[in-house]
Amino acid sequence: MNYTQTLEFLFQSLPAFETKGATAYKPGLERITAFCRHIGNPQRNFFTIHVAGTNGKGSVSHIIASVLQQAGYRTGLFTSPHLQDFRERIRVDGEMIPKQKVVNFVDKHHDKMVELELSFFEMTAALAFDYFAQSDVEVAVIETGLGGRLDATNIIVPVVSVITNIGLEHTALLGDTLQKIAAEKAGIIKKSIPVVIGEGDVRYNEVFEQVAAANKSKVIYAEKVFSCQECGCREGRQHFCMHRMRDDRKFEVDLDLTGNYQRHNILTAAATVDFLHEETPLTISRRAFLEGTRDAAAITSLAGRWQKLGENPLVVCDTGHNPHGIAYVAEQLKATPHKELYCVIGFVRDKDLAHILPLLPRDAHYIFTQAQTERALPAAELTAKAAIYGLRGETIPEVPAAVAHARELAAADDMVFIGGSTYVVAEAL
Repeated sequence: MNYTQTLEFLFQSLPAFETKGATAYKPGLERITAFCRHIGNPQRNFFTIHVAGTNGKGSVSHIIASVLQQAGYRTGLFTSPHLQDFRERIRVDGEMIPKQKVVNFVDKHHDKMVELELSFFEMTAALAFDYFAQSDVEVAVIETGLGGRLDATNIIVPVVSVITNIGLEHTALLGDTLQKIAAEKAGIIKKSIPVVIGEGDVRYNEVFEQVAAANKSKVIYAEKVFSCQECGCREGRQHFCMHRMRDDRKFEVDLDLTGNYQRHNILTAAATVDFLHEETPLTISRRAFLEGTRDAAAITSLAGRWQKLGENPLVVCDTGHNPHGIAYVAEQLKATPHKELYCVIGFVRDKDLAHILPLLPRDAHYIFTQAQTERALPAAELTAKAAIYGLRGETIPEVPAAVAHARELAAADDMVFIGGSTYVVAEAL
């Protein structure tokens, strides 16, 4: 098979949650365990950092990976989903896995994948582990796909686990309360392996404490290690003033990821890096941390996080797609200077619109759209649902046309926002 044929096999033959939704979700570690045993358990060949959470896990993973690269370590990074290129999911030192490596892996292990009935995500995780081992990666940052306890990535034994935050998402699969979802995410906590909690909350902290106690694992709350305040912008980057509690050390950090919610992510990443430096064989200097955060998006090619796509009018996209994420987006929209606001939005069918749509600004002009995926909620249906919550506008099903129309409507001092779904953002980039 060539690369195109290989991708067709992966997307069409292996059930993928990204395209099929819940029907493609195959929880359990039996298949990935058997397959990784078949390929020699490559995930055991390097240090790993395991990152879970409802929102922010992508940004946190990229920031940590960038810092590790600046510290001189050959660094693997596994994230999902991708925006434009499948290979975005698997990177070594910021570079995507070569196409031929994907082809060779699938050719070599095709029969075993079919025999074990691997899901798309299980195959992708195994491919990442194998490529990292072949590439002599020293440390890899591994982001969970969905949940934690039964996620395919949970076969790794990391040096530290990270849970960014807990919000309501995938409730049909993970549970319909914050506590139930926290329990699934807490499933990445391993025996005697510390866990960093990015955003603690009295509603679910006890869940983490109980799971950690059962595993004799230390719980590190990021907000008890550092405090962090936004201090404006510097050279086009967000500027933060940070304070490490234990020694009263204060320092300033720049981050090339924008959006007010990044304050939580830089705090989580800082606490994780601090632990790695203090309590593991990894050595990470203050300089490496500052350089890694300053250019995190550039070094690791992260896109779609409050990303500016144009000026006059200001055009911004963001991949926030659940109540927790949309709440932050709404706050950011309110904080961003503009005259009129035009929102190009689309969602997938399984999103909790009853808790998402009320969060969006009612004074915006909406252009309802839908991405080219089977999971997309039809734009006309979204238009009708949005009207119930006082959100009005027009319907343009094709994302590129919807974005172009918003740009035409907006004056120089207006703002265009594109979001609601990773797939909508991908088609807008």
